[in-house]
Amino acid sequence: MITQAVEDYLKVIYNLGVDGDSVTTNAISEGMGVSQASVTGMIKKLAELKLIRHTPYHGVELTNAGQKIALETIRHHRLLELYLAEALDYSWDQVHDEAEKLEHVISEEFEDKMAQFLGHPTIDPHGAPIPSKDGVIEERELMTLTSTDAGQKVRIEQVSDRDPDMLRYLGNLGIYPEVELHIIEKAPFEGPLLIKVGKRQHYLGPALTDRIMVSAA
Repeated sequence: MITQAVEDYLKVIYNLGVDGDSVTTNAISEGMGVSQASVTGMIKKLAELKLIRHTPYHGVELTNAGQKIALETIRHHRLLELYLAEALDYSWDQVHDEAEKLEHVISEEFEDKMAQFLGHPTIDPHGAPIPSKDGVIEERELMTLTSTDAGQKVRIEQVSDRDPDMLRYLGNLGIYPEVELHIIEKAPFEGPLLIKVGKRQHYLGPALTDRIMVSAA
């Protein structure tokens, strides 16, 4: 009964609600790239399976059972991303799409062997935390690069993995997790940031800085 589609929906709902925000059907529709009608039908199914709680006009939230499946799927995905990068030399802009295809079909034994091979890692190639085997995921207080101020020095912690072109561009600039940045200037009215990476300076607009999570260096 737990199909690939069910796992995909639970994963999207988890990611949308990770900051405590209400998860609306519209947000799920955008996250899944499907129609509102498709979302409505799946929400009914997930509620019947007791994987979510749905309150009309107030969105949905995962039950404990739903969260367990979501975190297991996310664990598979992020371990696969790291395995593809470390063992098979995939670049960080290639691993997401491959992991999407494989995350639903690997066995628990394969998951365990991957984790052991990788040294039981805690983050994936994009800096996202990997849930533990027993469903615990690290909670971190991070801020977007957009929200930083001129003069700050920050450390990149996580970069969105959804856009391969963006990842290739950032990689060419030397912008990866664990790299430190110096915010040189911040233009007003949602203008770009001038950042310094090593000895090089670059302008980054909010389309990029919104997708880069940092901590104080």
